[in-house]
Amino acid sequence: MKKLTKLAAMAAALCLGAALLAGCSGSNDAASSNGADANGETPTLVVGLDSAYPPYGFIGDDGNLTGFDIDLATQVAERNGWNLKLEPIDWDAKDALLNQGTINCIWNGFTMEGREDNYTFSKPYMHNEQVVVVKKDSGINSLQDLADKNVMTQVDSAALDVLEGDQKALADTFAGGKVQPISDYNTAFMQLESGGVDAVACDLSIADYQMAAKPDMFVKLEPLSTENYAVGFKKGDTEMAEAVNKTLKEMYDDGTIKQLCEKWGEYGISIDNWVLVD
Repeated sequence: MKKLTKLAAMAAALCLGAALLAGCSGSNDAASSNGADANGETPTLVVGLDSAYPPYGFIGDDGNLTGFDIDLATQVAERNGWNLKLEPIDWDAKDALLNQGTINCIWNGFTMEGREDNYTFSKPYMHNEQVVVVKKDSGINSLQDLADKNVMTQVDSAALDVLEGDQKALADTFAGGKVQPISDYNTAFMQLESGGVDAVACDLSIADYQMAAKPDMFVKLEPLSTENYAVGFKKGDTEMAEAVNKTLKEMYDDGTIKQLCEKWGEYGISIDNWVLVD
């Protein structure tokens, strides 16, 4: 999935509110004495994320981190009495940061398929697809029309994995015989809009977000693959993963998930894609 600019300093100053749909309220910690561990210390959920991955995690107009997954993590931390720390990371370094304890989870539109042996995952919570987006007036109407076209995707992304794996035969037909990697999807879509590339391969949520922002500009082709998002923890960290599962299910049951999906609906988030219901 992703790579981002250096924003660690910004993360330390972020404010995340205690209210469900509120903005800043003075801290990015969601602490409660109820969440103390056996040693009397409050656990901290340190979320590694790409801050250029809307609508799941990105820098809002106010300069603060925002996004659907950030809202989920904030609610989960509050309900479990955990501290919450949001840690923008270089996506290429996510595994090293997780293994050395700099972060203790990856929660940012993180595809679980193909990665099950490398992480302890929460239950999948959101259905996703890998798709290809083109300009409406491009004349590209199917995956087969991508032959000899310049196709771009984000470095270390699920789309890249698919195009180097199950869909390699398709990628072999692209200009240069492969997909072109780039640091982040925002830049990729700027390239697509300007005509620098012919198509962008990305997550369904990213495609829907870009299409919602510019409905007359882009269309998506048939899916390259289907998959699910989950929260990735260090291998063996089952306790926190199970707590996340339980809390997300409670949030679905009490209507919180529906409210958050509606909040982010204009960005392409839909309750129809939510899968953690039992």
